[in-house]
Amino acid sequence: MNQTLPRRKRLKVESDSGWGYAFIAVALIAFALFTAYPVINAFIISLQDYKPLGSTYVGVENFKESLTDGLFWKALKNTGIYTLLTVPFNIFLSFAIAVLILPFKKRTQTIFKAIYYLPAVASGVALAVVWLWIFDPLKSGIANQIVMFFGLENQNWLGSSATAMLSLVIMSWLSSHGTAIIIYLAALLGIDNSYYEAAEIDGANFLQKLWFIVIPFLKPTTLFLLVTGMIGSFQVFQNAYLMTGGGPDHATTMVGLLIFNNAFTYFEFGEAAAQSLMLAAIIAIISFIQFKYLGKDIEY
Repeated sequence: MNQTLPRRKRLKVESDSGWGYAFIAVALIAFALFTAYPVINAFIISLQDYKPLGSTYVGVENFKESLTDGLFWKALKNTGIYTLLTVPFNIFLSFAIAVLILPFKKRTQTIFKAIYYLPAVASGVALAVVWLWIFDPLKSGIANQIVMFFGLENQNWLGSSATAMLSLVIMSWLSSHGTAIIIYLAALLGIDNSYYEAAEIDGANFLQKLWFIVIPFLKPTTLFLLVTGMIGSFQVFQNAYLMTGGGPDHATTMVGLLIFNNAFTYFEFGEAAAQSLMLAAIIAIISFIQFKYLGKDIEY
């Protein structure tokens, strides 16, 4: 009897381990099919003058052509400007809204979260149609009605290189905050009330509690939103494609849109694959820098 117990336990452990490997295998297979294989295939294509019926190996020529292409550098500059103007402000605005929602009752918080999250579940095309109406160059557009109220002339928001990028930035500022607000609210609710009570005993006001309690506790959340926001911003495609098509004069051509055009408009699949890999490398480097220098004193 004493000899059979260890064997039964061993068989149970082996059985549990088998089920564990089976569940892990599903995730590994999905990763291999939808992530690893496309990346490896993109690298192979980037080394070729790719044609559906026959490709020619060209080495790193696609990378050289991209690095000497002025449009690629302009698209990279546009993407960088868009990221700098949208990501920090969007994080700050989401944080401010979450702090303002926090004092309400749970049911009221849910209503606000649903309202702010609505654009995330709505169709991107439908939202683009609404924003095209807002930025209508005629006097009927809401944006022009606002500027005319202040005595300014109506603007061709999306048709001028001076205002096209600003229009996309404003569109980002006034939408897509739902996810960040919900994440910030969850983090705020996770802060123990004893910290606030101790601060009140010491005579701390609202701003002092915000600076010395809330912001330090939300550093991991802010870093997460900063990294994911930067990644999403560098991969922006839909807004530029639907609102401006990259124009005028490539003023709103982002790297993602440039890759799409090279692949599916000009059928330069090798160059598009090379540019996508360079974009992935840039995103990885920036993310590494963010974690290295902004995540030093963060504990998870």
